[in-house]
Amino acid sequence: MAPAANGDYFALDMATTTVAIGKVELAMRTGQQVPLTWGVDKNGKETSNPADIYHGGGLLPIAGGEASGGYKGYGLNVLVEIFCGILGDAAFGPLVRSWQNPSTEANLGQCFGAIDPGCFGNNFAERLSAFLNILRYLEAADPKKPVLVAGDPERQHMAKCEELGGIPYHVNQITHSNEVARSLGVAPLQTLSHHV
Repeated sequence: MAPAANGDYFALDMATTTVAIGKVELAMRTGQQVPLTWGVDKNGKETSNPADIYHGGGLLPIAGGEASGGYKGYGLNVLVEIFCGILGDAAFGPLVRSWQNPSTEANLGQCFGAIDPGCFGNNFAERLSAFLNILRYLEAADPKKPVLVAGDPERQHMAKCEELGGIPYHVNQITHSNEVARSLGVAPLQTLSHHV
């Protein structure tokens, strides 16, 4: 995260794959297809079926396959594994436990860096704000979808949750969560409304 002026900031939280596995699971639970660039089935073939990706398949690196520059995402993935797994003395690559297997220790490594922008120049926050606003005010390809910077979608979602008084979930997510709760003998989620 990089702090800008007047409470603004740039906050990049991302996977080194085209999407995180949670988005694939959500698409599977809500009955949606996914773009071919998201993942492959158990035979390594690109698929739009999220169940094929989630059950035995895998995620593609940022940019998808090699023809679309996926080797760049692959390189970023390896760099993250070096910092978090190798340097962090944690599991790495295929030694990290499967997303769906909570019965074993995850042993996930983390890597955090801190940089004091004051060591490099003056007025970092103001200069960052100027840059972020240049990006936000670029002409959008679709006027209904303005250009955003990392952190803007999350701020919008937090505002929506505050307005609603809770977090909106698809009905299939609520159903699945309640099935898990019943299987564990715990209380199901409390919902505010039944809107999808």
